[in-house]
Amino acid sequence: MTFKAVATVSVAFLSLTACAKGPDAIKPASIPLAAYTGQSCSNLSKELVLEKDRLEDLEDAQRSAQAGDAFGVFLIGIPISSATGGDKEGDLSVSKGKVQSIELAMKSKNCRTS
Repeated sequence: MTFKAVATVSVAFLSLTACAKGPDAIKPASIPLAAYTGQSCSNLSKELVLEKDRLEDLEDAQRSAQAGDAFGVFLIGIPISSATGGDKEGDLSVSKGKVQSIELAMKSKNCRTS
């Protein structure tokens, strides 16, 4: 292989690996259950609604970043959304972890869920 071919393949590989992941591929961060067990069921319920709304917004933003990266790589070989801060992987991971911990705290306190 020529240097040009190796460089092209390397750039393509790096571009693809730097693309934003889909929301379903992002695992929840580990959030200590103790952060929520001291709250009342009422507060936990309100917190859960707020965090689920935030999670939904972050999932939408992540899907947009994923689409933007795919488009950018296709057109110019650069994952545009990831390069410009559109990738919300960290925020999405934390939000998923919060939802998971709040739900576990509610279950451990026998709170009613709606």
